[in-house]
Amino acid sequence: MRLPADPGRRRFLKTTLAGGGLTLAFCLPLGGCGKDGGDGGQATATAPFRPNAWLQIAPDGTTTVFLAEAEMGQGVYTSIPMLVAEELDADWRRIRLQRAPLAPEYGAQRTGGSTSVRDGWQTLRHAGATARAMLVAAAAQAWGIPAAQCRTESGFVIDTGGGRRLGYGELAAMAARQPVPQDVALKSPAEFRLLGKPVTRTDLDAKVRGSAVFGIDVQLPGLLVASVARCPHFGGRVQSFDAEAAAQIPGVVSVHEISTGVAVVADGYTAALKGRDALRIQWDFDPAAGVDSEDIDAALHAATGGTADREEARRGDPETALEQAPRRLQAEYRLPFQAHATLEPMNCTVRISDGLCEVWAPTQAPTDAHREVEALLLGPLDKLVRKVGRKLSIDLPSDVRIHTTLLGGGFGRRLKQDFVVEAVEIALAAERPVKLIWSREDDLQHDFYRPATRHRLQAGLDDAGRPLAWRHRIAGPSRGLCVGGARRIPYDVANLLVDYRNVDTPVPVHYWRSVAHAHNGFVIESFIDELAVAAGADPFEYRRALMKDQPRLRRVLELAAEKAGWSGERPAGRHLGIAAHSSYGSHVAQVAEVSVQDGRVRVHRVTCAIDCGQVINPDTVRAQMEGSVVFGLSAALKDEITLEQSRVRQSNFHDYRLLRFDEAPEVETWIVDSDAHPEGVGEPGVPPIAAAVANAIYAATGVRIRSLPVTTDALRTPA
Repeated sequence: MRLPADPGRRRFLKTTLAGGGLTLAFCLPLGGCGKDGGDGGQATATAPFRPNAWLQIAPDGTTTVFLAEAEMGQGVYTSIPMLVAEELDADWRRIRLQRAPLAPEYGAQRTGGSTSVRDGWQTLRHAGATARAMLVAAAAQAWGIPAAQCRTESGFVIDTGGGRRLGYGELAAMAARQPVPQDVALKSPAEFRLLGKPVTRTDLDAKVRGSAVFGIDVQLPGLLVASVARCPHFGGRVQSFDAEAAAQIPGVVSVHEISTGVAVVADGYTAALKGRDALRIQWDFDPAAGVDSEDIDAALHAATGGTADREEARRGDPETALEQAPRRLQAEYRLPFQAHATLEPMNCTVRISDGLCEVWAPTQAPTDAHREVEALLLGPLDKLVRKVGRKLSIDLPSDVRIHTTLLGGGFGRRLKQDFVVEAVEIALAAERPVKLIWSREDDLQHDFYRPATRHRLQAGLDDAGRPLAWRHRIAGPSRGLCVGGARRIPYDVANLLVDYRNVDTPVPVHYWRSVAHAHNGFVIESFIDELAVAAGADPFEYRRALMKDQPRLRRVLELAAEKAGWSGERPAGRHLGIAAHSSYGSHVAQVAEVSVQDGRVRVHRVTCAIDCGQVINPDTVRAQMEGSVVFGLSAALKDEITLEQSRVRQSNFHDYRLLRFDEAPEVETWIVDSDAHPEGVGEPGVPPIAAAVANAIYAATGVRIRSLPVTTDALRTPA
């Protein structure tokens, strides 16, 4: 496919074949090629001070921080500017935010894996400290004093000897002419004025007032709305459809077959849906080739036996230790497919005009969106130029612009760019600006799901009940999505084997919040609880005794147990379960307080302890732990994606339920004070919660939960 307007004129000026050789034009990153990396002394009294890619200071003293991360509720629009502002000693009230362009100096823009603060900790602080040093140098020069006689505070440089002060805005032009220091000293945690303190989120006011722009809010002149009919069966495709019937629906503008189905373009969302319903599509799908959930589950169960495809971890001699152990235990655990169920369904707005393709999308990966859109639009020669440019690390000008909006939830779903590619295909065909909106049914039935897995665990215990051997077989449809968090268990076991066996399914799978840690956190922490019971030991004490080599995880385990009142009294009918797991560099323990009545589970309180290293904003940490608990409880108690003839049975929140407000527990979060490097926060709270609840259910009922989600029937059937 090609852009409808001739894009060759624009691109010809940028990438030209000349004299039989390939000539590439490109721009250098910010900072240019001058030896000082600055602007070569070209700054004026009205130009902003831009010492690096991450910030600029305007003459009025306003500091703009450029953000390469996507904001999907996790708080990076607050924590990332805090890193810059701390080292800059900026006035937080005068911080402004701006999305960073897709440019080499920002690297690949993908937000996931709880990496935003971890990756930006040094880089962004260094950016702020560099700017601060240049401002101090400018003030010292203006006053004719040593830089050591200056200090900074809330957007001012202050002469400690004479009391004089100059605002950052006043110094911007002079600072821009200072050499950029290569080495700057960063503050110690004891010097922090902003980091570690609770800070109100920068996006809160706009979201509360309704002025925040999510992808689905984007409006353009002449914008049409599109809806796509996709084959309900995985692996099927369009055979025929009645475009004329759809065209008769009032408001329908056009109908187009695209790579994923049939798109109906209309003057509004309702008309697009009605037009889609009128298509009378015949799908090319053989029912005999379809599979049901029961088929997949049977294949996964079979794969927990036999020969593994790959060993993931081995320590000692687990086979011999297991065979010779005085006592052996075995259990099999099952986890289903899960949807992401972001509250903002997939959507994307595209305008193609004058050879420029503009995309407004709530995407976690604008770099990937840009690449996939270019691949769709470019001809063979352009693709060759791009390929060579990438190999030479050259940033080539592009006729694609990605505008990243706020995201109404991500959880890994928006790392896939299928919805962006669909929207571009439709805009190309319609030759009009188009907003593609997925319905909730589309979203649940055409997701890239968390994979279903089966796990067989075996352990050998000595006479005192301590584990001598540990074997864990994982069966699933994607090794990369199934084994994380299982290779290293936090417990002292001399003989260990973790292996994997692949089971192909027709279900598309991808990252889901905390990825494989969600599976393996539940499985490992449930099985260690079973070992504690078999040993006749307290589950908390049993874990603690086996964590001698895991001091940080042991500390949060102890803290959660202490704050939850593990050894104290509690209301009648309330029972506690505990679990702990390390992921994304952080360590989390949770205690769930649960009651079970008439086969129904109620989680009353969750006590959470986390060691995530240096805390940027404690309010964000607490919010993420609360959100993780709710997200994880939905998966443990409510959610399951099932198939019939390779078709998802669930269609909306009536049969794919989320935890409701009146079902949400009280969540207490206790943060370990630490000066260690900051680690992940968005995902580490998910893995322990299902096991903590399942272990509490066992304490309440004697029923061991080995399959999720928890069902009433399971609670009435002893394990």
